[in-house]
Amino acid sequence: MPHSDVPSAPAPTITEGVSGGGVSPAAVLIRGARVIDGTGAPEYPADLWICDGRIAAIAAAGELAVPAGAREVDATGLVVAPGFIDVHSHADNAPVLADDDLTKLAQGVTTEVTGNCGYSLAPVAPSREEAFLADSERLFSFPYSGWRSSAEWFAEIDRRGTVVNVCPLVGHGTLRIAAVGAEARAATPAELDEMGRLLREALEAGAFGFSSGLIYAPGCYSDTGELAHLARQLPADRVYATHMRDESGRLLESIDEALAVGRASGCRVQVSHLKAAGRQNWGGVARALERLDAARAAGVAVTQDVYPYAAASTSLGICLPPWAHDGGTEATLRRLADPEDRARMRAQILAGDDGTWENVLDGAGADGIMIADSRSHRFEGLTLVEIAAELDVDAVEALLTVLREEALDVRMVVFDMSEDDLVAALRSPFTAIGSDGLPPGRAGRQHPRLYGTFPRVLGRFVRELGVLSLPEAIRRMTSLPAEIFGVPERGTIEVGCIADLVCFDPAEIAHPGSYTEPELPPTGIRWVMQRGHLGLVDGVWSGHRHGERLRPASNPGGGAIASPTSATR
Repeated sequence: MPHSDVPSAPAPTITEGVSGGGVSPAAVLIRGARVIDGTGAPEYPADLWICDGRIAAIAAAGELAVPAGAREVDATGLVVAPGFIDVHSHADNAPVLADDDLTKLAQGVTTEVTGNCGYSLAPVAPSREEAFLADSERLFSFPYSGWRSSAEWFAEIDRRGTVVNVCPLVGHGTLRIAAVGAEARAATPAELDEMGRLLREALEAGAFGFSSGLIYAPGCYSDTGELAHLARQLPADRVYATHMRDESGRLLESIDEALAVGRASGCRVQVSHLKAAGRQNWGGVARALERLDAARAAGVAVTQDVYPYAAASTSLGICLPPWAHDGGTEATLRRLADPEDRARMRAQILAGDDGTWENVLDGAGADGIMIADSRSHRFEGLTLVEIAAELDVDAVEALLTVLREEALDVRMVVFDMSEDDLVAALRSPFTAIGSDGLPPGRAGRQHPRLYGTFPRVLGRFVRELGVLSLPEAIRRMTSLPAEIFGVPERGTIEVGCIADLVCFDPAEIAHPGSYTEPELPPTGIRWVMQRGHLGLVDGVWSGHRHGERLRPASNPGGGAIASPTSATR
């Protein structure tokens, strides 16, 4: 049943200077918690004893004595759960930014999986550094200090420190730029071997797996054989996470390709942000889940994730056909300036879904594409229809003009999904939660998922709509992602686990942000604990980076993830 009838709990009482953040977390007693342990089991009342950053004891209320010098946190009436794990983040650049990225910590997230959709910030081939920077800087803002290997990049993360824990993946697109470049062609055998070598180096350095972004250049220039070759470098318990080749009219074919990679390699497969994009494809998620469930029944270790919104967000450049990106940014800009190439782009966009690429403008309509941020900030908050009216041109011409004038440095919000499809995905017990928030450090109107994904699930889809029970929603944010990605010693509340915890009021938790005002903070999050430190209390950050780069936990069996019997209500 929904939790809307739960009375609002009082604010937590913290004694002995716990909110200082920098104090050693040697002894913390959490009293009166409504514990939801991350397994999907019902909540239970308990006190938690935290010692040296770990959960040292769990007992009925009042049974734990308070040692001398212990600090106390009163959580009466509040839920205490494992810190949330964001399985799909693009905050790769957060550690090297001057400003601390609090967008995830403010939501109760204590760990995030980065390097998604084929994009990561290493490896970098010395001979293709310019191509790497041209590709990466369209997505990330970051000061590049010359790292090359994944090990060097991971050392940079370790040196800088992180606000939340980081589980890095290696991007297929980044591997391809390092070994092949930005050209629209098949990789040679030698280039395949080089990508494999770079991937193995990254795995040895601590990568959790690799990701693909098959709608983006240069990933879209690969074939299934290339992806399978790379996936074979992965141990069975590491992850191939894929932004599939087509999430609209060829959704099922794209799922088949992802499953083929999993079958050929034996590794885990994670379908990123499962959706049926384009209004003409609404209802397609149910068929996609049938295909995925059949594969699971046949022994393929495949899971999926979603974000709790019916709008996507990515680079405006994907509205161009794939050939337009051949050779990288400068080549695309030359084509946008060439009347003949521009006319060819226009004709292919207007042709609709021709079966060769995911035509986003055709699926969303010009009124369904809003500019989130751009280099000049001129068009932010406007749809292509509004920009077309301002420029006195049609919508396709507006698209091409914006991309050329902004040198492709434009991101959009795309309103092209159905909430019914989202609900169908959420009901699957194999669906984890990921924000897919774009990288921090940019101005403009970013998608509200960057600021409110996890509170929105708990507010709208648990409390208001009753799609998931509260314990099951917590499982999708904690133990399920920890099992999928091999996140060590986190994801459940049990004795011995790292004390990464979040405390919230289930009657208040929500995100009031909108697509026009996304940056509002979540409501209902009372505190977030990281390895025993209270990193955030009532929205106030301690000022200390308590996160760390994690290394994957070993799960030699790999294997499928079992479905709980009470996933939905």
